[in-house]
Amino acid sequence: MKRREKLLLATLLGVGTAWGAKAWLRSRRRIDLAGRVVVITGGTSGHGFIVARLAAEEGARLVIAARNPGELRAAEEELRQFGARDVLAVPTDVADPEQARALIARTMDHFGRIDVLINNAGIISVGPVEAMTLEDFQQAMATNFWGAVHTTLAALPAMRSQQFGRIGNVVSIGGKLAVPHLLPYSASKFALTGFTEGLRSEVAHDNILVTGIYPTTMRTGGHTHAWFKGNQEAEYTWFALSDSIPGVSLSAESVAGKLLEAIKNGDPELFVPRSSQIVAALHAMFPSWVAEGLSLLDRTLPAPTGTPGPAIQGQHLSGKIPATLNRAVPPSARPGTS
Repeated sequence: MKRREKLLLATLLGVGTAWGAKAWLRSRRRIDLAGRVVVITGGTSGHGFIVARLAAEEGARLVIAARNPGELRAAEEELRQFGARDVLAVPTDVADPEQARALIARTMDHFGRIDVLINNAGIISVGPVEAMTLEDFQQAMATNFWGAVHTTLAALPAMRSQQFGRIGNVVSIGGKLAVPHLLPYSASKFALTGFTEGLRSEVAHDNILVTGIYPTTMRTGGHTHAWFKGNQEAEYTWFALSDSIPGVSLSAESVAGKLLEAIKNGDPELFVPRSSQIVAALHAMFPSWVAEGLSLLDRTLPAPTGTPGPAIQGQHLSGKIPATLNRAVPPSARPGTS
């Protein structure tokens, strides 16, 4: 056998062994959601609501958390119409550690355990760095990073006591690659990536498995709840299109299904679509070239206006973009943040 053939055979054997080991680990770790207590932050709208609905269809007992009590009541009723038998809705601002602890305490009082925690709540500000203030960064960190930390630290004692738990952190590809005009969001998501990766290695010995979920933009209507600064109408236009067009953005239903599968399998990471994992790998291997590419991308985005100014939420801008573009942005049945 020639050396080239030996190398090819060795490579194939190595890949086959790794694939087999991964399949074996998955089979050992896989769980069903029937009867499991699943807590979902940001669970009243968009992607979070779809995750809650799919979990309910599998027989999970649900706890949904969000800041708006009215939206919580509406989401709870809608989930019951979808067949959810046991739903607990808890008004919660995860940026407040006391409210995050109260969320987990209510869960334990009602169900007696917590099996799965999905940190989905998030906020996003869109605009150039010249338009951002220190407060924009603080608010992004408070919800996107500290919100997940608060709920996780509150849930860990119960999970350790029962020697079981699954934690899914919805990070986004923005936690691996800093796209221009999303700097507060990306900074907070990079922090969440570090927390997710480090936490997994430290709690696995307690049979608690942590999964980082890294999707690209999803068609959830999230552009209507995002906040825009700088040239707000132009910023809304590019973001709404990237958040809405098939082929550029993802089906939220598809991402939600893959998220639950990854959590049930105990996978360390989930990239959706798979091609985004290649982008993250290229960034890790060739950071200088990726940085140059992102700098070129920044030149195509709206120019700064010169002053930070107040932020405007997307729902107040949707009627101001050109009609031809507005028709390309489909409404969502239940829009919301990621």
